[in-house]
Amino acid sequence: MNEPVFREAYGKVVATLIRLTGDWQLAEDCAMDAVESALARWPRDGMPANPGGWLMTAARNRAIDQLRRAAMADRKLRDLALLQDHEPPPQGDDRLRLIFTCCHPALAMESRVALTLRTVAGVETAEIARLFLVGESAMARRLSRAKAKIAQARIPYRVPSGPALAERLPSVLAVLYLLFTRGYDGEPDLAGEAIRLARLLPAEPEATALLALCLLQHSRRATRADEAGDLVTLEQQDRSRWDHAAIDEAVGLLGASPVTGPYAIQAHIAACHATAPSFEATDWPTVAGWYDQLARVHPSPVVEVNRAVAHGYAHGPRPGLKLLAAVGDALDGYAPAAAAAADLTERAGDRGAAAELFRQAADLAGSDAERRALRKRADAISKQQPMRCKN
Repeated sequence: MNEPVFREAYGKVVATLIRLTGDWQLAEDCAMDAVESALARWPRDGMPANPGGWLMTAARNRAIDQLRRAAMADRKLRDLALLQDHEPPPQGDDRLRLIFTCCHPALAMESRVALTLRTVAGVETAEIARLFLVGESAMARRLSRAKAKIAQARIPYRVPSGPALAERLPSVLAVLYLLFTRGYDGEPDLAGEAIRLARLLPAEPEATALLALCLLQHSRRATRADEAGDLVTLEQQDRSRWDHAAIDEAVGLLGASPVTGPYAIQAHIAACHATAPSFEATDWPTVAGWYDQLARVHPSPVVEVNRAVAHGYAHGPRPGLKLLAAVGDALDGYAPAAAAAADLTERAGDRGAAAELFRQAADLAGSDAERRALRKRADAISKQQPMRCKN
C-alpha cells in the first residue's frame, strides 16, 4: 500500500469515526481492518480512484457491523450510514479536533506525542515504542492509559476557540515541534508528518511560524549527511540541493505573520541561514539580534549557547566565549555546548585547546554520526586544516 496514502487517509478515518461513535478503540480497530483489507485487495484489483474514500467506506461498514452486533442501533449507526464512498460533508476538520484532543495538557508530554503518532498519523505501536526506547507492550499500555484519561476527564473532542484556543495551542505546537525534531534527528518521515499536521492548524501567528520553521529546517534534509551517513557542516552543504520551494513558502509565511513568540523568532533565524547565498554571506549580526530577542522571551541555557555562537560570528570569538562562560555549569555534559566552546576557541586562535575541546564534545555526543563529525573536526584542527560550524 502506498505509504503517503495510508498516512493521509488513516488519520481522517480514525478522526471521523471517533467523532461519530465516541469510541477510540472501535475507530482504530476499524481503520486498521480497512487497511488490512486494502493490502489484500488492492495489489490484485488495483488502487481505487479515491483510496481515501474506499478506506472510509470499508471502515464505516466494519464499524456498523460491530455496533449492530453490540445492539447499539442508535444515532451512531445512523450517522455512520450517512457516509458514502466520498469524503464526509464539511464539518470542520476531524483530524484537527483529534490533534487538539491528543495534545491536551492534562496528558503527559510523552503520552501526547505517542497518542498523536498512533491515532492521527497511524504510526504502528511497535514503531512508537522504538522511538521512545520502550517495549511494545509498555507503549500499548501507555496509549491505553492516555485514552482512558481522555474518557475519564471528559476531554472534549473539539478545536477550542477564543481564549481557550490561546491557552491550548502552545501544547499542540510543542507536540508537533517535538515530533519534527525527532524526525529531523533521524526519522525523515516523522518530520514530514509533523509538517503535514502543522498545515492543519488554525491560522494563528505562532502556528504559522511553527510551520515556517519546520519547512526551513527540513529544506536542508538532503544535504545534512553524506553517503556514508556522516554529518555535513552547514558551511559545506551544497545549497543548490536545498528545497528552495519550501524556503520560499516559509519566507512568504513569515512575511505575512507578525513576530509574537519563540517559534516566530526561531523561524526568522532559520530564514537568515536559508536565504544566505553562502555561509560567509550569512547576516550574523541579524542572527545575533534575533537570539537576543529569543533569550528575552524564551530564556534557557540552550538558547544562550546558540546566542553565544551567533555573537561569536557577528562580533568575534571572544565576545562569544564570554557569553558562553556566563552559562556556567548549566550545560555540563551537553555536547553542543562543548562543541560551541571548541569552535569559538579555534576561531580565537588556540588550536590545541580547540582540538581537545572537540574531543571532549565527541565523548559527550549522543549519536555515532555526531561523534564521528566532532572527532573529524578535532583531527582537522590538529593537522591545521580547520573546518567550521556544525549544522
